Amino acid sequence: MSHHDQAMRRHFHQAAARRGFSVAPAQEAAVARLSRLAAELARPAWTFPRPPRDLYVWGPVGRGKSWLVDTFYEGLPAGRKRRLHFHDFFRRLHDGVTRPGARHDGQSAVDSALDELIGDSRVLVFDEFHAHDAGDAMLIARLFPTLLDRRITLVTTSNYPPAGLMPDPLYHHLFEPTIKLIEERMDVLDVSGPVDFRRLAAPPSEAGGRRFATGLCLPPGDSALEALGLGVPAPAEATTVPAHRRELPARAVRGELVWFAFDALCETTTAVPDYLALAERFDTLVLDGVPPLAEASTDGRQRFANLVDVACDRDVRLVLIGSDPLASLPDGQAQVRDLDRTASRLAMLRRAD
Repeated sequence: MSHHDQAMRRHFHQAAARRGFSVAPAQEAAVARLSRLAAELARPAWTFPRPPRDLYVWGPVGRGKSWLVDTFYEGLPAGRKRRLHFHDFFRRLHDGVTRPGARHDGQSAVDSALDELIGDSRVLVFDEFHAHDAGDAMLIARLFPTLLDRRITLVTTSNYPPAGLMPDPLYHHLFEPTIKLIEERMDVLDVSGPVDFRRLAAPPSEAGGRRFATGLCLPPGDSALEALGLGVPAPAEATTVPAHRRELPARAVRGELVWFAFDALCETTTAVPDYLALAERFDTLVLDGVPPLAEASTDGRQRFANLVDVACDRDVRLVLIGSDPLASLPDGQAQVRDLDRTASRLAMLRRAD
């Protein structure tokens, strides 16, 4: 075992200890593989005929996939590394491919956009890889051969094994070549385990270090709002907030806090790029009038789930005022894609209440 391998293993165990945890048995194989990758990346690039193999880390929600790859990333030396969230990566890639003046000869447009996003990095980390939307799936199909052929190592996490990507039976067959490519070219690490760590009581050190984990789910008129300094906005506070190529009607903007009605943010034609733009500007997002998701529109439910994803990844404090979003959802009915991930993340807010 090399010095760099041992150093990364120590880094993982020390990072877990700082949070009041230890590395779980289901995570040990991933820690060993990521530590070996760190040692490989420490060698000069010219000593490799090709870059170290790419890694695909998957498992159910709350098994520590993001913590594993984020801790690995933090333990790498500065420079020539890049981390992007899946939503952000594909927003930037799509913008680069479609912006005025971009090349329109298919793969070359993807190459140019990747050049801007990746630069001279030797390792690219992105989190929460999935393929639900047919349009995104086709863009991924164009991206992956180019990405895997570059002198760069890709490390990604997903809630799905490769064969579970693009689960819609109408489009799954179109994504099968990409699934085969992932299985052939990437080492697939399964971190499935019996424990959803997000549903455990959070140590004070962890909750205190993350804004998202201090968020709340509150009923309307709860006295805790006033105690937190979150008085209901007056009509005169209404304003518009720039998002991604649009203005959104907010009930209030108070410094780094923005307050929206659920209908204004989730029942209109907003999308992930809008939530990313808000997360770049604000550290607290209050959403009132939250209904049980069973009573929201299909698109409203999905937008809400995407908003929770972005808030969690970008560490935005999320305060939900209204009903329990997951109340009255029919058992066994897929009301929201990746509902288990949304439920797991909302559990972090409930425990802070």
